[in-house]
Amino acid sequence: MKVMKKNEPICRRRLMANHGLLWSGAATIMTLTQFRLKRKQLRYDSDSRQSFSNLEHLNLAKISLWNLNYEPHPDQLPYVERARVQENDFAQVSVAVLTPAECKVVFGVPLANRGIQAVWVRIVNRSPVGTRLLMTKVAPDYFTAREAAGVCHFSILKRLLGFGFLLWILLPFIPILMLTLPFKLFATRRANNRMNDCFQSLGFPLKTIEPGATAQGIVYTPVEFGTKVVDIALVINKEIKNILFSIDVPAPQVDHQNMLTDELKMEECDYATLKTKLTQLPPTTSNATGTRSGDPVNLVIIGNFPSVIGVFAPRWDQTEIITLGSCWRTAKAFLLGTEYRYSPVSALYLFDVPQSFALQRVRESINERLHLRLWRTPWSYEGKAVWVGQVSRDIGVRFTWQTWNLTTHRIDPNVDEARDYVMEDLFEAGRITAGGYFPGIGACTKESPRHNLTGDPYFTDGNRAVIVVSDQCRIPELLKWN
Repeated sequence: MKVMKKNEPICRRRLMANHGLLWSGAATIMTLTQFRLKRKQLRYDSDSRQSFSNLEHLNLAKISLWNLNYEPHPDQLPYVERARVQENDFAQVSVAVLTPAECKVVFGVPLANRGIQAVWVRIVNRSPVGTRLLMTKVAPDYFTAREAAGVCHFSILKRLLGFGFLLWILLPFIPILMLTLPFKLFATRRANNRMNDCFQSLGFPLKTIEPGATAQGIVYTPVEFGTKVVDIALVINKEIKNILFSIDVPAPQVDHQNMLTDELKMEECDYATLKTKLTQLPPTTSNATGTRSGDPVNLVIIGNFPSVIGVFAPRWDQTEIITLGSCWRTAKAFLLGTEYRYSPVSALYLFDVPQSFALQRVRESINERLHLRLWRTPWSYEGKAVWVGQVSRDIGVRFTWQTWNLTTHRIDPNVDEARDYVMEDLFEAGRITAGGYFPGIGACTKESPRHNLTGDPYFTDGNRAVIVVSDQCRIPELLKWN
């Protein structure tokens, strides 16, 4: 029988699979017959006991795993070598996020296709007392090992439905196919039991880590792309110690992974100088040519990029770059009114360049989300980079003649609400060192609004929010810019 190759067309592969399925009953009889003959031949050969044992294992594998090859490799640990490591007086912590290809090799099934992302964690307890990892801080909706295995289980019904229309062609052969059903059921159950054991053995142990002891394993989390923030929270002496990791997940490619390739010479500013520069910023974004005004520049974030993305990534979704695939996913979500967490964001311009990167918070529909765009400036404050941004809330879709696709998102005209939402969101997370408001946009009322590039009206009190982000949770201070 011809071996199917990965690069063969899917229809041809399915036809070949069906062909193999039709002949599986005959293949079973042939395999059993060959097995008996070989066993009889080797019965009197005392020197061939080991060979017979290997042959028996091989043939039984063919019978029980018939067209259901499940071959995990839990002993392969390539991700350990590239793990990020942080240490202090109470613990040494290593973290790595497995790629989809690594998950396929290690677990034998494509976890990413099931919405699961494997995070490897190793903790060395250096404290004089026991400690425990809070799994809900790594991922509030994490999967248990058996739950993750159950999501990935093989199912005969799913395998049959995967043939789609070709299944109707096989209906006349149902009686023949039924001959193989007991073998299929046995193979499926056996493979699923092995999968349970594999996932369980690799999972992070939910128990106290004694002083000087080491615990390691996989935490099964929902899939995230771009920068994944892993919060390792350890309970030590009735206190929670947090160690944060920001790890790039390569696919799909998000916009901030293409930025910061060039070194930007930074100008260090004191409080008065920075206040002056921020007050003199353009009040709004613009189009590419700078001839029309867009949404107001109503936000300033102070913090180096790893800190900024580390603060936002657990609560906001990142943005894919514009590709054929991302455009198709956006169009599908738009037509079906479904969620697309990483949808590309259209470019607005400030300093004659598009945004450095964008973030978003999406509801159940792609038509309702918060947009946050940030531009890197050449300034720094207390050694931290200064970013200026624009944030608004999409509340629906409307028709317009000003875009190529005749549709655009309609923004909430109260743009101050979106600005304040960012402040409150980071305040709730405890990730603000200081925050406040300062003028610079220019106020406009509901009765006399301004309009963005697509004609949506907006009104504002004219202030920008300034936020100094923190790497650790803390109580923020008030910046009295006014």
